[in-house]
Amino acid sequence: MSDDEQTPRTTGGTPAGPQPEEIRFFGTTWVDHGGRYALRRAGLAAGSLAVAVAACLVLRFGYEGLQIADVGGIVNTLVVVMFAVCSAIAFRKTWEGFLRRPVDPAREEALRSLKAIGFIGSLLAYGIRCLVEAPGEKLRRAEYDKARDQFEKRRGTRTGNPAARKKPKRR
Repeated sequence: MSDDEQTPRTTGGTPAGPQPEEIRFFGTTWVDHGGRYALRRAGLAAGSLAVAVAACLVLRFGYEGLQIADVGGIVNTLVVVMFAVCSAIAFRKTWEGFLRRPVDPAREEALRSLKAIGFIGSLLAYGIRCLVEAPGEKLRRAEYDKARDQFEKRRGTRTGNPAARKKPKRR
């Protein structure tokens, strides 16, 4: 038997069973680390960290604008604390999103604006995670392996065509 005959196929030529979930910027190359996977990871890590640095510079210009406008020390402090807290929360939530699916998707949706304010934290989490693996790869690999194992277990328990089986003789 050739490899094509061993792999059950559905119509259209795609293999039967679970298919890997795509990851943004990586597609399904995370499964076998092909298609310049390492180069993509390095490029995305460098890019997201560079964008985070550029965003910090833009925020610095905004802070200098507040100083020039002489709005007061309390407003300057509140702005710095707000961005720091929002960035820390965005970092944490983004990092957790790479490790497990959200328990309450509605709560994650409610934190969307907070993550937008703390976008620097999200960029840093994405960049650091790219240094280790494709962001979310570990989670998706565990889910994909589990789905494949379940598929193989279900497929392995079936033996042949049930309609073609001979019925036992009754006495």
